[in-house]
Amino acid sequence: MTGGGRGSGWVWLQFAVIVVVVGAGFLPPHWPKAAHGALSALGAVLAVGGAASGVWAYRVLGRSFTPYPRPLDEGELVVGGPYRVVRHPVYTAGLAIFLGYSLFASVPALVASGGLAVVWGLKARVEERLLRERYPGYVDYAARVRYRLLPPVY
Repeated sequence: MTGGGRGSGWVWLQFAVIVVVVGAGFLPPHWPKAAHGALSALGAVLAVGGAASGVWAYRVLGRSFTPYPRPLDEGELVVGGPYRVVRHPVYTAGLAIFLGYSLFASVPALVASGGLAVVWGLKARVEERLLRERYPGYVDYAARVRYRLLPPVY
């Protein structure tokens, strides 16, 4: 699923799954009324926190940012900021946003968000193979920062 060498197939897949997550938010079953207020509040905290951390990760990555798995020729290995905690904080932030949305919206949206987590986890593995090829220091970085997306889970 490389898509012309850059990995555009992964980008199209992730956007398709995001559309499914958002659409699934309109499908029943919705969260029970007794829990909806608390789940919505938790969801808002996750979504806002995810958006803020995503902006931070994007800004730290700077000119090295690309939506494709293949690193940019003019990019550099970034290991500071949120990249000290997880190796793919933009994906982590995105998952927080869509998990937050799911907690507001519906059970099917939460299930679809799990699918998005799988897609981003697989895309991260491909990306890491390409990062190891491009940056000699990536192996040491990955040894220092053990988790791809979510400490201490993955």
